[in-house]
Amino acid sequence: MNWQKQSSREAGDSRDAGGLLSIGGVREQTGLSARTVRYYEELGLLPGVRRRAGGRRVYGADELERLRFIQRLKQLGLSLAEIKELNAIYSIAGSTRDMLGKLDQQLERHLGALDARLEELSRLREEIGRYRARVARRRRVAHASGGGRS
Repeated sequence: MNWQKQSSREAGDSRDAGGLLSIGGVREQTGLSARTVRYYEELGLLPGVRRRAGGRRVYGADELERLRFIQRLKQLGLSLAEIKELNAIYSIAGSTRDMLGKLDQQLERHLGALDARLEELSRLREEIGRYRARVARRRRVAHASGGGRS
């Protein structure tokens, strides 16, 4: 690839002549900060990032897809350690099937934790409702007896 050609970024696009994105282009496409993208690379979540002759990182469609996958897993509640484990399974076994099996286990565990948290929040909601009713009764009694302060 000839890096001396005018990039499409210079022409108003964030992709270069080879269709690769700078870290700024990745920011625009994913909404992630440059720092986060570099951090994911340091953690090994984004292996094989290419560099230009000057050392600047460039990202292709595979890296964008992986970053979006990481974002989705984080939205689903997976930690970076869990995502790294999935990455390792895929790298070692070379199997999407193995990685998806582990992902399913992780999601099942998170779903169980979410269900438990929802139950806990439901009980808390009921408790707050009861306490509010108690406070309302005490306010009515205080108001009726003239003992309330304004």
